[in-house]
Amino acid sequence: MTAADPEGPSQTGSGREESPEERADRNLAELLQELRVALPGVQVLFAFLLTVPFSQRFEALTPLQERLYFGILLAAALTTALFIAPTAAHRLLFRRQEKEYLVLVANRLTLAGLTVLALAMCGVIALISDLLFETAATIAVTACSALVFAALWYAGPLLRRRKDEAGEP
Repeated sequence: MTAADPEGPSQTGSGREESPEERADRNLAELLQELRVALPGVQVLFAFLLTVPFSQRFEALTPLQERLYFGILLAAALTTALFIAPTAAHRLLFRRQEKEYLVLVANRLTLAGLTVLALAMCGVIALISDLLFETAATIAVTACSALVFAALWYAGPLLRRRKDEAGEP
């Protein structure tokens, strides 16, 4: 039993017996671990994008490609900010009994970060494809990439969530 939950641990939807505080601790730890996996990839992308203007080929970009590059750079920076924000919030709210709030906000920031990351990745694919191939190939490859991100990152999990909520196995 805990002071916050005088009845003792409760059964959650996961089948675990844990108090609300224990669930918040676990959820926050899992979310931060997921961010530790995603963040290095974003940092590599951002670092790569920072070097691009210094390559010889950068001067050959069309005005549209330059704007696309800049948009991708901003998206990578925004993704980094969204992914690091939960850690900063955790530090600033440390020992203030705000875990439930942190989990809720961190989840939203992470989902927003994943969306912006998918856009940045598709933008990089579009830019590189546009440099290498014709317009039709660029559109096809970028659209296929967007479909892969949408299917794997959103459609699959959301379909499973819908089945879970409907009580289907």
